[in-house]
Amino acid sequence: MNSINRRSALLAGLAVAGGGALAACGGSGSTPALVSPDSKVVATTDKKRKGTGKVRNVTLTAAPAMLDLGGKVMAKSWAFGGRTPGKEIRVSAGDTLAAELSNQLPDRTTTSIHWHGIALRADMDGVPPATQSAVRAGRNFTYRFLADTPGTYFFHPHVGVQLDRGLHAPLIVEDPREPLSYDDEWVVVLDDWVDGVTGTPDQVLAELSQGMGGMDMGGSGHGGSSGHDMGDMGGMDMGDMGGMDMSGGGSGKGGEASSGSMKFMLMGARSTLLGGDAGDVKYPYHLVNGRVPADPDVYTGKPGKRVRLRLVNAGGDTAYRVALGGHKLTITHTDGFPVAHQEVDALLVGMGERYDVLVTLADGVFPLVAVAEGKNASGMALVRTGSGAAPKPSVRPKELDGMIMNAAGLKAADDVRLATRRTDRVHRIELTGGMARYDWGINGKRYDMKHPTAHPVLVEQGERVRLDFVNKTGMWHPMHLHGHTYQLGTGGPRKDTTIVLPGRTVSVYFDADNPGQWMLHCHNAYHGEAGMMALLAYEA
Repeated sequence: MNSINRRSALLAGLAVAGGGALAACGGSGSTPALVSPDSKVVATTDKKRKGTGKVRNVTLTAAPAMLDLGGKVMAKSWAFGGRTPGKEIRVSAGDTLAAELSNQLPDRTTTSIHWHGIALRADMDGVPPATQSAVRAGRNFTYRFLADTPGTYFFHPHVGVQLDRGLHAPLIVEDPREPLSYDDEWVVVLDDWVDGVTGTPDQVLAELSQGMGGMDMGGSGHGGSSGHDMGDMGGMDMGDMGGMDMSGGGSGKGGEASSGSMKFMLMGARSTLLGGDAGDVKYPYHLVNGRVPADPDVYTGKPGKRVRLRLVNAGGDTAYRVALGGHKLTITHTDGFPVAHQEVDALLVGMGERYDVLVTLADGVFPLVAVAEGKNASGMALVRTGSGAAPKPSVRPKELDGMIMNAAGLKAADDVRLATRRTDRVHRIELTGGMARYDWGINGKRYDMKHPTAHPVLVEQGERVRLDFVNKTGMWHPMHLHGHTYQLGTGGPRKDTTIVLPGRTVSVYFDADNPGQWMLHCHNAYHGEAGMMALLAYEA
């Protein structure tokens, strides 16, 4: 069944809901009372946030649009304000954002807005049916929340696979006491694109959901175990720099072949950096700021100037290896939180992740290339500080094969590292399923929309919680937790989305300080919608 229609039907019978696919702690078999998103404790917690008193009002109109992706490529899709990515929203830390969503999508199409990475009040998280009823076509809904943590964020729907349309945009929360020194900013949104070109995301999901049946997948890694050559991303000690690949290899040359009976499924996509299978979906285009490589977005600057790049992966099924030709990148933040500065040639960005980097511009014309990791394709934008011809769309800067970093090789900045304390609760979050039956789940169960609060992952306010992401599948998964940031291991970076390689365990810690009901899921749009999703809920 079409995922959007399925959700709409379920919402008709749901008043207050959340969901999960994990056994709760304790053996009673009954679910304790949960903190509802609109409860008094949520409002009380929100009042403790430090605000400026300023309110930023915006209107976000979700509607069908004919999008110009550059190079005479047009795509019939859905977008905010008729463009993709949508217009950036920028506020100062402590400001209140009042964003009115106007749903002008086709009849019976419900939607919402999730504010990815923002630790906001639970009833504004934008996740039907857990935190609100979906916004019906022709209706409006106003999201109003205080954004008190500076950083690079973005927003997108949390209904079906609408994320893989054009409905997303950056949200920048500026630090009024910004410690970094730089001359300019450039927000860079990465995206894999299928909608209105070869099909729709719902058609992609329908095809993938058929699974592979009894087909022999050989060495593709779909649905089974898979090799991996990258250092250990998991465990408690993140100091082994396991996220760094010094060899420069591992992009893979797969992703060219697809099954004869499959229009969207990608076969043979392989990446050492991702532990084997790189992805499921064959995308005709990879975009940087909504443009194809043949007609790229261009940033114009001056030699010697220091620029902050805010990188956002808004894709549905693609990790990107990003480099700026002729330049080193200094990583300063990931998922909005500062890290100990690290100079690299390139970085690996999973779906839902964000990175801030500083770069001092050289003189000339330089390609910013986002390789679709393991898929034999790429996106490109240009940095122009002087005269010269633009490089070809197929350019591959040598930096892509230099020192490649991901979050596992980073350390939290001192001022955001979690204080040392005893862990009060541990949850084992097994990532399960595969391509054979497309039965992605958590702890062997698919998220069940019909019984949304049956088996939540339980926490209590004030607890220090450890989640052990144990990947039992043959694919990598970017695991995203709403409403909180966690720390990788005991000293790694603060994150809300992290890559978990096949066969590996990644342990993360967070303080349960934002009561409500929150989704925990794979940020591969198709894995999450197929069932790799659970509810993390506070006990009342």
